[in-house]
Amino acid sequence: MTQPIHKKRKAVVCGSKFGRIYLAAFSQPGCPFELAGLVGQGSARTQICAETYGLPLYNDPEDVPDDIEIACVVVGSGPNGGHGAEIAQRFMERGIHVVQEHPLLPQELQSCFRVANAKSVVYLPNTHYVNLAPIQCFVGAAIQLAEAGQVSFVDASCSIQVAYALFDVLGQALGGVTPNAFAPKLEWPEAVTSRSAQSNTYESIAGVLAGVPFSLRVQNELNGEDPDNFSHHLMRITLGGKGGTLNLFDTHGPVVWNSRLHLPPSAHRLAVIGEAPEAYLDLPTHEPLWQDGSQSHRDVLTELWPQGVCNVLQQLEEKIVIQHAPLADAQYHLSVCKLWQQVTNSLGFPELRKDVPSDPRGAQELGLVPEGDLR
Repeated sequence: MTQPIHKKRKAVVCGSKFGRIYLAAFSQPGCPFELAGLVGQGSARTQICAETYGLPLYNDPEDVPDDIEIACVVVGSGPNGGHGAEIAQRFMERGIHVVQEHPLLPQELQSCFRVANAKSVVYLPNTHYVNLAPIQCFVGAAIQLAEAGQVSFVDASCSIQVAYALFDVLGQALGGVTPNAFAPKLEWPEAVTSRSAQSNTYESIAGVLAGVPFSLRVQNELNGEDPDNFSHHLMRITLGGKGGTLNLFDTHGPVVWNSRLHLPPSAHRLAVIGEAPEAYLDLPTHEPLWQDGSQSHRDVLTELWPQGVCNVLQQLEEKIVIQHAPLADAQYHLSVCKLWQQVTNSLGFPELRKDVPSDPRGAQELGLVPEGDLR
């Protein structure tokens, strides 16, 4: 007897800027939904996307057909001066499950969860990066370290554009973001430096996150004419303990374990330190846990990011199937959002940088690695 074919739920994507990554996600292996429409304001880009994917184009959430069960809201909300939270709520009012791209303000999140609860639908905020394969590897390893009592400090840095996502990554890794407390940012006297004369590229904050000593450096700069770019790197995290450090070198990897260098007591009476008998001296200095040396930026945009969105869509499907309580995750997401707001308020408005173009180069092109030598 043949098994019945499972009919996929139909979904629409709202927004065609970062929404293009969502559109690509529906063709990834394992995507649980059928892409059935695009919601936008009719820009040239939106029309091109609809034509490319062969999708009907809707101008308003109310125009979406009744057989649509999923909405991916990928438009700006309050922090970006947009109406994403309002749009998400309009979908949920119609009984449509929503995954929404970050960032949102705390009051917007509260309103969205409130509507989700009233309409018994799933509402899933998405910080994107936390669903990428290298970061999922990092989070999994961090959880194991924490369970083994091996996390004694966290050191991180990020660009201001991904600070919200950084706190979600850390929250997933540490089992939450509370308790937390932070000292005010360091302010140098005007006589020492002037931001108008020379920028401090990174601003520092220190404190406690999830009960663990925490230090953070943020590139609090933006090119106002090109706000998606001008990041020296997106995020970098080190978790340290007695055995060594777990290192995420950027959102796209690699993830590396560095065991501690510890000079053995027996070496005090030896002429050659390396002849000490301790077995831990034979440990590798570093062990890659996730690494893709062949990965290009093009691969990130066409494969890694869409697969990350596919991962969150799979999470949404699982929550729908088990009839996940709408408010079950609300407190965690609100804690992350409020922490991000607290830290960014402390940092102040980003310094606007103009006429500082990016110039991506490879190591060989810059002469950092002799040609043909990729040690």
